[in-house]
Amino acid sequence: MPAPQPQPIGDGHDGSWSLVKMAQAGDMKAFGELFDRYFDMVFRFALVRMNGDRAQAEDIAQETFVRALRRIGSVTYQGRDIGAWFVTIARNLIFDHVKSSRYRLEHATDEIVEHSPATHGPEQQVLDGATNSELLRCIRKLNPDQQECITLRFLQGLSVAETAALMDRNEGAVKALQHRAVRRLAQLLPEGLR
Repeated sequence: MPAPQPQPIGDGHDGSWSLVKMAQAGDMKAFGELFDRYFDMVFRFALVRMNGDRAQAEDIAQETFVRALRRIGSVTYQGRDIGAWFVTIARNLIFDHVKSSRYRLEHATDEIVEHSPATHGPEQQVLDGATNSELLRCIRKLNPDQQECITLRFLQGLSVAETAALMDRNEGAVKALQHRAVRRLAQLLPEGLR
């Protein structure tokens, strides 16, 4: 039985790995295209992890790409989208930030969860904000893997496959993790919000 052939670079990843190869050869326009494709995803990831602190999230997202540019020559294709590498850099930056500072968890929930377009009036906005705040408070009580899964799947809107790639797990493991996280959230949420 012949050994499986490696997947050609770029297949199934919208040509991102082709851009990586071009950037590794010194093409800054290709790196700029990677930046344009992945900055928002990295920013949203950092925004949730930094509890809605937009300035910190932007700093982390920008530093992620500075570090990625410095290390672009060392990244190799491993069967995953390059976005997973960017998110890993961001995750490490966030970990270092939280570990090295007297960082307090605070949420500006109106910056994280947009209000429904069906929101009617300021009273409903206040109720929506309180609900979002309670939901995010409960998400923070989940274990780190469950938090990451819920954040990627529901706050960032990624598919199971995209979440699996970013978390370096298979899709079945992500589905099981998501199921456990949702069940745990149901237990944590006050009865009126379930």
